[in-house]
Amino acid sequence: MSQVRTLILVGSLRSGSLNRQLAATAITHAPAHVEPILFDRLSELPHYNEDLDTAEADPVVHALRSEVGTSDALLVVTPEYNGGLPGVLKNAIDWLSRPYGNSALKGKPAAVIGSALGRYGGQWAHSDARKSLAIAGAQVPEDIELSLPAKDLNGAPPGESPQVVESIRGVWSRLIEHI
Repeated sequence: MSQVRTLILVGSLRSGSLNRQLAATAITHAPAHVEPILFDRLSELPHYNEDLDTAEADPVVHALRSEVGTSDALLVVTPEYNGGLPGVLKNAIDWLSRPYGNSALKGKPAAVIGSALGRYGGQWAHSDARKSLAIAGAQVPEDIELSLPAKDLNGAPPGESPQVVESIRGVWSRLIEHI
């Protein structure tokens, strides 16, 4: 099987966040034929403004679109903020959804996973992300879900949980099936 290039976006900007740890676990446990690439510049993106969406747009906008364009799939790892999607991630999806009709996400398989403090592990944010990604043109398989309540990790990093690692492997397997 040829290399599968998968771009990873993390909806939390905090360096030690549980979702960054979960993304690191996904990278560590990616199958040998998957090349996971973390795009760690979401904090640099300007707020989406169609007036700024020109050939001279901020270089990070072009970098994000290019990375998605050259990827085979997208893995989004996100917490839930106040019952919804973090603004930084929604902003990235907005930039990727343009230009209208020619989204960098068009037809790309995209999975959304993550962890949050609430008892549902971020399901509302994950649902919001799936909806926004699908509207922006991504192919969002319904059979890929992983919403981890932080309490279920008992304070341990996600990579130390055999159940989390096994769940991540399942996410990779199902995402690759959709490419």
